[in-house]
Amino acid sequence: MPLPFLTADRAFDTDDIALPFDDHDQWRRPYRPGPWRVGLAALALLLASFVLLAAVVIAAAGGTGGALLTFGFAALIIGAALRSLRTGVWVSKAGLRHVAFFTTKTMPWRQTSAVRTAQQPVRWLGLPRTVQGQALVVVRHGGEPAALLTDHNADFLSRVEAFDRAADTVEAWHAEYAGAGAAR
Repeated sequence: MPLPFLTADRAFDTDDIALPFDDHDQWRRPYRPGPWRVGLAALALLLASFVLLAAVVIAAAGGTGGALLTFGFAALIIGAALRSLRTGVWVSKAGLRHVAFFTTKTMPWRQTSAVRTAQQPVRWLGLPRTVQGQALVVVRHGGEPAALLTDHNADFLSRVEAFDRAADTVEAWHAEYAGAGAAR
């Protein structure tokens, strides 16, 4: 079963074209999820398999209420693992989408004035500890800059080249469609 949210298209590995897709209307993540994110999701799914096994044992023992509660807990773990794999930045012709664990914010390209890379303190793996690093920052018209990606998050920790490639790709999408939106 293909899981399109796990991999970006192979075009990012082979071509130097910034917008290598034929269908720009479809939302795409311009990078692959990093090993930290995938590893944590795999561990969560492993835990869910043990919880599901426990639910089957509880159901076989005749505790239907406990089994249902345990099945529900396993479903919650599986849902959290899949949602964590979907988090990140997605781009399309319509705009820029920042998917967090609990929220999703979509910004049309015409509302953005700049997308750039900046040196600033960034959170390490999303934890409260900050380190000096790079962030891909989006600036809205008349608004504060907001960091979309950092080189110390779960997708790009120890993958500087991948961060640079993803930042360049998002900047290229901005240059293509923010300029086109302003010309219309």
